Amino acid sequence: MHHRAALFAAASVAALWAGSVSAQPVAAESEVEEIVVTGTRVAGRSRLETLAPVDVLGTDQLQRQGNGAELAQALANLTPALDFPRPAISDGTDSVRPAVLRGLQPDQTLVLVNGMRGHTSALINVNTSIGRGAAAFDLNTIPTVALSQVEVLRDGAAAQYGSDAIAGVINLRLREARTGGGATLSYGLYNTTFKTSRGKRDASDGLTESVSAWQGLPLGEDGFLTISGEYLLRHPTNRSDFSNPAALPLLAGNVIGRYGDPKVDSYAIYANAGLPLNDVWELYGYGGYQHRDSTSGATARPYTDATRNIIAVYPLGYLPKINAKLEDYNVQGGVRGELAGFKVDLGTNYGKNEIEYRTVDTINTSLGATSPTSFYSGKLSYDQWLVNLNVSKPFEVGLISPLNTAFGLEYRRESFQIGAGEVNSYIFGPDKTKAPGAQGFPGFKPVNVTDVDRNNWSAYVDLEGKLTEAFGFDVAARYEDYSDFGSKATGKLSARYDFTPEFALRGSVSSGFKAPALQQQYFTYNATNNTLVNGTFQLVEVGTLPVSSPIARALGAKPLQPETAINYSVGAVYRAGAFELTIDAYQIDLENRIVLSENLPNAGTPAATAAAIAAILAPEGLTAARFFINGVDSTTKGIDVVARYKMDLGESRLDLTAAANFNDTEITKTPPLPAVAALPTTTVLFDRQARLTFEQGTPERKIVLSADWTLADFGLNAKITNYDSVLLPQNALGSDQNTGDATLVDLEARYTFPMGVGIALGANNVLDEYPVYTPGSINGATGSIGFPAYSPFGFNGRFLYGRVTYNW
Repeated sequence: MHHRAALFAAASVAALWAGSVSAQPVAAESEVEEIVVTGTRVAGRSRLETLAPVDVLGTDQLQRQGNGAELAQALANLTPALDFPRPAISDGTDSVRPAVLRGLQPDQTLVLVNGMRGHTSALINVNTSIGRGAAAFDLNTIPTVALSQVEVLRDGAAAQYGSDAIAGVINLRLREARTGGGATLSYGLYNTTFKTSRGKRDASDGLTESVSAWQGLPLGEDGFLTISGEYLLRHPTNRSDFSNPAALPLLAGNVIGRYGDPKVDSYAIYANAGLPLNDVWELYGYGGYQHRDSTSGATARPYTDATRNIIAVYPLGYLPKINAKLEDYNVQGGVRGELAGFKVDLGTNYGKNEIEYRTVDTINTSLGATSPTSFYSGKLSYDQWLVNLNVSKPFEVGLISPLNTAFGLEYRRESFQIGAGEVNSYIFGPDKTKAPGAQGFPGFKPVNVTDVDRNNWSAYVDLEGKLTEAFGFDVAARYEDYSDFGSKATGKLSARYDFTPEFALRGSVSSGFKAPALQQQYFTYNATNNTLVNGTFQLVEVGTLPVSSPIARALGAKPLQPETAINYSVGAVYRAGAFELTIDAYQIDLENRIVLSENLPNAGTPAATAAAIAAILAPEGLTAARFFINGVDSTTKGIDVVARYKMDLGESRLDLTAAANFNDTEITKTPPLPAVAALPTTTVLFDRQARLTFEQGTPERKIVLSADWTLADFGLNAKITNYDSVLLPQNALGSDQNTGDATLVDLEARYTFPMGVGIALGANNVLDEYPVYTPGSINGATGSIGFPAYSPFGFNGRFLYGRVTYNW
């Protein structure tokens, strides 16, 4: 395992806080215990009493992240094991950016909302970005103001919660209040100076304005209704390089691309409620809706590209833009209480995510000068309906007293649809020397139209108790049956031994799985990709085909099967007064991972095979095709360290936190080359770029050190985050990019006035750190791509902000 020295240093710093700071520790009794419901079905268990590591993040922490108007970014700022890259020029992924836990795929983390499985996004990431090939939950559909806390279980939990819980579980818990309320107004922008391969420039962009509020209302004598809402307007950022003056003399010294955050205009509203029916039973439920209008840039089309530009329409070239309108719905309801001594919870949930695309400021050059410049490009839709029953009761069983016994059933139905765009968005017009379809994002064709569904049911049992006062354990098993691929069983065994009230060891071993998503099985689309070919970025037409497609089958596609995993973890918990330290090591062995294949043909395809593939693709008008495959095995090893120390300094208080994640992934097996009768020889399905993205595309080291000082109504917060360099690899040797190591500093000062109004001023990335820029030698004439898209902290530079809050 790499970075042992850094791990030792982090632990040593934490220990020094406990032993050498000359201040009075805050008494443990004065701290409010953080009760968790994730990873355990025993009521009243605190964060430090769990059998597996759980991070608990409150809404105040989430809302103090400056540019953390996005929930995913706020979580990444606070949890070293979680990363939130900010890709650009990656079609829909610009608008639905996935978060990554422990360096695994975004869809290998299960997201719950109020303890019930949330629905994934309709989007599947198919371009070159972290999370390529995954369809994940969109964390940014839920505003931070609607949350009371977020619990991040860093352990495999498929036996407890079902498919996808390989890296861990994120449980989003909504506010529960019948009185009080609050409002927050935030304003910020990027103020930065940065250097690209062709020059240096200043930028003041990305203006972000948000207003959020929540209100608790009484519902009956003892019930509650909590309503939360947020409006966000974020203007785009641009970190493209200058165009190449030798290739584009008419645009010398100009920036013609747009590489950065999209423009976002969104609003969301959530309502969470609970109503006791009597002393035993209560009704509960929530409803939520988000509308997000997001516009991102595609690769600039230069005026010299006769295939993709018409001089009469765009004399100096143009920049296509992709507009994605997202609608996200959530509704949940249920009843819980006690029956014959058993706690019973019967609930149902429906969620839907829909993305509608338009391509603007563009052209279908094959239609000539009369082509429209704005197109409706189609839509994606995914919905999920589930019903689950959870039952639990503590039993007196011999020496195990009590043995908490939980069991339950769940039924889930999913559906996925693709809708076609307007004819002009995809048609190959009369001029066959020009590129077909709307440049930047050709519309979905009628042949892409899809409407599929599946269902599954599952049953679980979970036994948790103590063999002695010091030795606790949990045994869980789950069985799931899917209508499309069959059944899967998983299990988990966890244990913890408290040697003293201060020190405990804990560990677990579990099996897990991730079912192939409907999006992975049935997504189909023809796209214009900006691909590195012979050392420079070029535009190629690529078809993503469902595994059931005759063309995909001719190229070696097979029905997808579940991914499987074995998780091992061992950890230690130490607490003494106001100091606490947890260290957890883990290993995740994954088999049969689902990945998106290479484009066929590719650089590793022999000439005769490439000619045969071209003949197969010709009827579809494609230059290349790809599809989803099983067959990648990997081993991920890592260590999480979290230390906290709270000090009473007389009239003030200082809270110190040190947290770190050290993570290493190795690909141990790649898919076998298919033997297809129609092809003279086999070809590469999983190449160097895909392999190294899994292994080195996320940081192997992330360390967060923070200090929060309060004196009466005044507070200061400082945070230092260190990121290991990550690799943006390419299939061609010599074209890789490294982001470089980086250390970011965030500062915030806040004050609360006597009337309850609070103000905060701060800066994220005070030192204006950037990843290493993209070399001009591979950035093409337009210079569209300024920095590596894999940067774990983005590439926007310094963000200055102010925040006003009022609570009542």
